[in-house]
Amino acid sequence: MSVIKDNDRALDQVIDEMINVVSNSKDEVFEIGEESRKQQDALDQEVKEIKTEVQKIIKESDELEKSLKASRLRLSEVSKNFNQYSEEEVRKVYNSTHELQTQLVVHRQKEVALIKRRDELEQRIKALATSVERAENLMSKINVILTYLQEDFKQVNQALESAKEKQEFGLQIIEAQEEERRKLSREIHDGPAQMLANVLLRSDIVDKTIKQRGVDQALKEIKDMKEMARGALYEVRRIIYDLRPMALDDLGLIPTLRKYLSTIEDYHEMKINFETRGKEMRYGHKFEAAVFRMVQEAVQNAVKHAQATLIRVVFEATNQRLNLLIVDDGIGFDQTEKKNQSFGLIGMRERIEMLDGELSVESEIGNGTKVKISLPNVYEA
Repeated sequence: MSVIKDNDRALDQVIDEMINVVSNSKDEVFEIGEESRKQQDALDQEVKEIKTEVQKIIKESDELEKSLKASRLRLSEVSKNFNQYSEEEVRKVYNSTHELQTQLVVHRQKEVALIKRRDELEQRIKALATSVERAENLMSKINVILTYLQEDFKQVNQALESAKEKQEFGLQIIEAQEEERRKLSREIHDGPAQMLANVLLRSDIVDKTIKQRGVDQALKEIKDMKEMARGALYEVRRIIYDLRPMALDDLGLIPTLRKYLSTIEDYHEMKINFETRGKEMRYGHKFEAAVFRMVQEAVQNAVKHAQATLIRVVFEATNQRLNLLIVDDGIGFDQTEKKNQSFGLIGMRERIEMLDGELSVESEIGNGTKVKISLPNVYEA
C-alpha cells in the first residue's frame, strides 16, 4: 500500500508540474495572439486607406484618359491643318497632350504601386490572421489539456477524437488549396509561359532575318512577336481575373464589369455594348464574385467559340431580381448536340443553382446565342 501511495503522490506531483507548465504556455500564447491581432487591426486600417486612395486614383485616371483622348484629337486636327495655326498654338497643344500623357503614366504607376502595397498588406494580414487562428486553436487545445489534467483525465477519448477531426478537416482544406495551386500552375505553364518562350525564341532569329531576308521580313517577325507578347499579357490578366478581379473589392460589380468588358473589347477589336438598368448598388462580396463569373463565362464563350463581332450585355436590377442578358451575333450552336453541353454552361448552371437562380440559353446555328440569367436580388443593406 505504501508503494501505491508513493506512486500516486509522484503522479500527482508530475500532473501538478504539467499543469504549471501548460498554464504558463497558455499565457504566452495569449500574448502572442493579442499582439498579432493588434497588428492585424492596424494593417486592416491601412488597407482601407489604400483602397480609398486606389479608387480615387482610378477615377482621376479615367478623367485623365478622357482629357488625353480629347487632347489627342485636338493635336491631330492641328497637325492636319498645320498652316492654319501659329507655332505657339501648335506648341501649346503638343505640350498639353504630353503633360496629360505624363500625368496619366504617373497615375497608372501610382495605382500599380498602391495595388502592390495593398496585396502585400493583405498577404501580411492573412499571415497574421493565420497566427491569430493558430493561437486561438492552441489556446483551445491548451484549455482541453488543462481540463483533462485537472479533472483526472476525464473525457480524454472525446478530446482526442475532436482533435483528430480538426486535423482531418485541416488536411482537406490543404488538399483543396494544393489542387487550386496545381490548376493555376498548369494554366500559367500552358498559357503565358509557352507564349513568352515563343517570344524569346522568335527574338533570337530577328537578327538573322534582317541579314538573310531583309528588313521587311524582320519587321513582320517583330510584329508577330508583339502579338505573342500581347497574347501572353492577355492570358496573365485572364488568370488574374479568374483568381479574383482586384477592382471588384474597390469599385463594386458594375464598374468592374464595365472595365472588364472594355478590356475585352479593346483586345479582341470587337464591339461590346454594356447597358445597366435600375439603381446601382453594392452587393455582398460572394454574390458580386458569382455574378461576375457568370458574365465572364458567357462573354468568353462568345469570344472564343461563337466568332462574334458584337456582344450585348444588359444588367438589370429590380427590388426582387437581378437579371442578366448576354447576346452575341456569332455562329450559334445546336443545343440538341450533347457535346455543346460543355460550352462553359455546366459551371454557370452550378453557380446559378447555388443562388436559387434561373438560366435560359437560346441558340441556333447561324443566329447567335442569347443567355438569360435571373437571380434573387441579394444585396447589402
